[in-house]
Amino acid sequence: MNIGLVTCESLAQYAAPNVDDEDSLLTRYLREQGHTVEPRVWTNPAVDWLRYDVVVVKSPWDYFDRVGEFYQWLDRMESLGVKLLNPAATVRWNADKKYLLDMERAGVRIVPTHWLSRGQAVETESLFDALGHDTLVVKPAVSGGAKNTFVLTRQESSVRQPQLQELLRDEDFLVQPFQPQIQEEGEWSLIYFGGEFSHCVLKTPKSGDFRVQHYLGGGIEPREAPAHLRRAADAIVREFAADCLYARVDGLDQNGEFLLMELELIEPFLYLASSEGSLQRYNAALRQLSNEIAK
Repeated sequence: MNIGLVTCESLAQYAAPNVDDEDSLLTRYLREQGHTVEPRVWTNPAVDWLRYDVVVVKSPWDYFDRVGEFYQWLDRMESLGVKLLNPAATVRWNADKKYLLDMERAGVRIVPTHWLSRGQAVETESLFDALGHDTLVVKPAVSGGAKNTFVLTRQESSVRQPQLQELLRDEDFLVQPFQPQIQEEGEWSLIYFGGEFSHCVLKTPKSGDFRVQHYLGGGIEPREAPAHLRRAADAIVREFAADCLYARVDGLDQNGEFLLMELELIEPFLYLASSEGSLQRYNAALRQLSNEIAK
């Protein structure tokens, strides 16, 4: 196949010396399988997306900084009839973390969440009372890479309130209780290709931090997916990502139940180097889905 691999201009800031460049790893492997693969920056207006048999959304890691442009790009892909994986409608839905409300209404157990709208006047003390916790995590509703994500404690709430109010001038935010399991055990990521389970890793933050991203010093450990977490993640993918080339289900093991943190369907790191056969499974799913959308 002739494949356009969607990327961005700013990959370097998300690199880590101890982690393989996943875009290069994937591109090299797919070329070895006989595909033509051309990385293409999504913001480049000169790209002819129709020249590709399929366009794979891999690493548009700046979409949350330019979300208006990103939505316009998705609209353009749909209007042109570009064969996009993951599908444009799914990507658009997944870009704003309010998708978690849809999942909660469908019965998925998510981290308790309080939503803050852009321009809303906020009293930080009330957030602790609303969520029943003295330590909270604040993050944008459209975000990635831990951008503008921080811990807020009751003791410092009055000092941090102006910062949060300033951030709310530009975008919506969400507030969640801090989950100590992230520091005590880690965050589980279960990766799927073509709706089928591929592999699992446990991500842990560096000492004193709560962010698990590898480029922020977090650790990655390949692990066998615990059966109860696997069952929950399988059900999530069946309902919300069955038509996707890839999906990453991130969550916690809370008292023997899966607690969803995020369902990543736009540009997740897929930990391809952590599991033998993951590249083969990715390629098989890519071929199958490409054949299906070509019919």
